[in-house]
Amino acid sequence: MSGSGTGAEAGARTARSHALAVLRVRSRALAVALLPAAVAVVLLVGGSTGHLPGGGWDLARRLLTPVAVLVLLVAAGVALVVARARPAMSPTVPIAEDAAPDLYRMVRDLADRLEVPAPSAIALTPDCDSWLEDRTHPAHGPPPAEEHGDIAGAGRSARVRSAAAPVLVIGSPFLWWMRVGELRAVLAPVVAGTGPSAHPDIAAARRFVRGLDAAVAVTSAPRRGPVARGVLAGVGRVTRLLLRGCRGHAVEMERGVAAAAAERAQTVDYGLRIVAQEQVGLAYAGWDRLLTRVALPAWRMGRWPSRLNAGVVAALTELSRRDRLAEGFASRLGERPACDLLEEPGTVDEATSLLAARLFHGGPAETGPDWSPVHWGDYPEEVVDRKWRTDTARLHRVLDALHVPPAPGEPLTPGAPTLSRVLTHLTTPAEAPAPTPSTGPVPGLPPAPAPDDEDLAATPRSAALAARLSAELAREEAAVAPPVSGVRADGAPDSLRDDQALPLFPLQPPRAGRELLADHIAAMVCCAAMDTAGATPGLDWLDGPTLLLGGVRAADLSPRILALVEEGDPAALRLWLTRQGIRPEKPVRLV
Repeated sequence: MSGSGTGAEAGARTARSHALAVLRVRSRALAVALLPAAVAVVLLVGGSTGHLPGGGWDLARRLLTPVAVLVLLVAAGVALVVARARPAMSPTVPIAEDAAPDLYRMVRDLADRLEVPAPSAIALTPDCDSWLEDRTHPAHGPPPAEEHGDIAGAGRSARVRSAAAPVLVIGSPFLWWMRVGELRAVLAPVVAGTGPSAHPDIAAARRFVRGLDAAVAVTSAPRRGPVARGVLAGVGRVTRLLLRGCRGHAVEMERGVAAAAAERAQTVDYGLRIVAQEQVGLAYAGWDRLLTRVALPAWRMGRWPSRLNAGVVAALTELSRRDRLAEGFASRLGERPACDLLEEPGTVDEATSLLAARLFHGGPAETGPDWSPVHWGDYPEEVVDRKWRTDTARLHRVLDALHVPPAPGEPLTPGAPTLSRVLTHLTTPAEAPAPTPSTGPVPGLPPAPAPDDEDLAATPRSAALAARLSAELAREEAAVAPPVSGVRADGAPDSLRDDQALPLFPLQPPRAGRELLADHIAAMVCCAAMDTAGATPGLDWLDGPTLLLGGVRAADLSPRILALVEEGDPAALRLWLTRQGIRPEKPVRLV
C-alpha cells in the first residue's frame, strides 16, 4: 500500500512539474506581448516628466508606441481566438443517472475507494476504449440539469464541484461483454485519473493546451474570405508556435497523470483486473470482426444494425466456441453482465449503434428512407440477399455495357443474368476478341481506372471487367454521396462532431479491382444457388454474410472463385456447382 502511494505521489509530482512548465510557456508569451507596451509606457512617462529629453528619445517614442499598440492588438486577437475556440469533444452517447442508477452508483463507490472525485457524468462511445474528458468549456453547453451533489460522496463535496469534474467515457462493447466486476476493475485506473485532474495547475495547463489546439483548428477551417484567411493565418502561426513550445511538457504531464492513476488503482481489484485486461483484448478482436465483416456490408446497403453491442456478445461467444484458448471465457456468461447496470440497454444499444455507423462509415445522424435500422433476425433477408442481388445486377450491367453475348446454348436473350455468361466470358482465350480498358470509354460508364499491382495477377478479361466494375461502383457511390457532415436533415448543426469530416475512423480502404470482381462473382454464385438449388442466405457472427446449403455453411467457395479470376480456370468452380446441384445456365432474380 505504501509503495503504491509513493508511486502515485511521484507520478502526481511529475505531472504537476510539467504542468507548471506549460503554464510558464503561457506566462512567457504574455510577457513578450506586454514587453513593448511596458517599454513604450516608460518612454512616454519619461518624456512627460522631463527625464528622457532629446530627439533620440522622441524618435524612440514615435517608433515604439505604434509597435506596442500593434503587438497588443495581435496578442488580444490571439487570446480572443483561443478563448472562443471550442475544444474538440468526442462523439458519445450521454447516459443520464436516471437511465443507469446502478452504473452511477458503482462509479461513485469506485471513486470513494480510490479517494478521488467522481466523474460529473457518464457517456458511452462505440469503441473499445475508456477515458476521462473535460467538457467544462462554455462552448460545450451548460452542465446537465440534474446536478447530483452527492455524486462524489458527502465527504468530498467541499473539495471539488461535481460539475467541474471530467466526464467518464466508457466503451460500449465493454458494457455488453464484461461482467460487473470486470468492468469495475477496468474502470479503476480511469476513474483514478480524476484525482490529478482536480489539481489547479494541471487543470489550467490542460485548458491552455486544449485552447491552443482548438484555435489551430479554427485557423485551419476552409471557406473563409481572403481578409479573414490572412488574419487567421497569422493567428495560426502564433498558436502553432505556442503549441510546439509546450507539446513535450504536455505529453509528459499526461504520462505523469496516467502513472499516478495506475498506481492509485493498484489497491482496487488488482487480481480481477488482470483477468479483465484479457477480456479487453478479446472484446476488441470481436468488435473489429463484427464491424468489418457484419456491420460494414449492411452500412453499404443503407441499413444499420440496431443491436451492435448485442451482436458483439454473439460474436465473442462464437469465438469462444471456436478457439480453444477462449473456452474458459464461456463460463463467465453465467455471471451478471455489466449492461444490466442500464435501465434500458436496448435503447442505449440502438443509440450507440447509430453513432458507430456515423463514426466508422459516415452515415446520417437520423433514420430515413435510405438509412433504416435492421434487426439481426432480418439481416439475412434484408441485407445479405439484397447485397448479393445488387452486386449481381451491377455485374451484368457492366457485361451489357461491354456487349458480352450470352453463353453458348443459352437463349439469345440480351443481358440474361446467368452464371454461365460470366464463366464463359472470363474463360474465353486471350486471343479471342475481348473489350479492354484500352479500347476507349464505354457509353454510360466513367473512364476505367488503371489496374493496380494486385490486378496484374488476373487474366486480361478479369482485369478489364474488374476495372469497369470499379468505375461503375465509384459512379454509384458518387451519386448517393452522404449529406454534409455536421448538419442534420433539418438543417440544424450536429452536436456530435467537432469540425471533422465523417467518417472519423473509416474501416477499410477502397477495395482493389480484383477483390471487387471476386466479390461480385461470389454474389452471382450465391444467387444462382438460392434460385436453383434451394440455398438460403445466412449470417456468421465472425465472417459476415454466408451461404447456407442444406443448413450448412458453404466454406469452400472462395478458392474456386480466385482460381477463375486469377487463372481463368473454371474447372474447380464448375465441379463445385455440379456437386451442389446449382444450374449456372438458369437466369437469376435481380433486385
